[in-house]
Amino acid sequence: MDQLLTAVDTALRTLFAKPRASEPSPAREHAEAELSPAEKRLAGALMRVNHVGEVCAQALYTGQAAVTRDVQLRNHLLEAAREETDHLAWTRERLDALGHRPSLLNPLWFAGAFAIGWTAAQVSDRASLGFVVETERQVARHLQSHLDRLPARDLASRSVVARMKSDEERHANGALAAGGQQLPAPVRLLMKAAAKCMTTVAHRI
Repeated sequence: MDQLLTAVDTALRTLFAKPRASEPSPAREHAEAELSPAEKRLAGALMRVNHVGEVCAQALYTGQAAVTRDVQLRNHLLEAAREETDHLAWTRERLDALGHRPSLLNPLWFAGAFAIGWTAAQVSDRASLGFVVETERQVARHLQSHLDRLPARDLASRSVVARMKSDEERHANGALAAGGQQLPAPVRLLMKAAAKCMTTVAHRI
């Protein structure tokens, strides 16, 4: 029951409350750039996709933590979720600065990611950690693609994405060191396809 209440609380805070970061956004080290309308639209769409990714991260980790009976693993997952809260706040700040809104489908993204995390954790703790490894590796590659596409002058957004990429790679390595097992190739391909669908839709909606 405690884990269920925690999950509900996380969902409400993620979807309806203003996220609070534990440390200032890397974007604050840079002045806002003068972007063309097209550059601002692109940067806003990419940061909306990244914000969706952080909504999903909150759901995924919360779903996994709700299932595991391993206290150490639960704490590991919740600590990762706490760091992802910083990313959630930073991407929301960038959306506001760029004059763009979050995805209208965030409740759907949260529900789907929570269900995936819950299901993965039902298999085993090693499978759950393996899912974290693969997810974070795919996210890191996705963030690198955004660094390749973001306007060169938008140093504020680029600094946030670069920091997120570094953190996601660290999360993947931590989950691997904790005993995560490699997922079967069909599962990895399915995850990649689902992520492609999500990012394509979130880019616009």
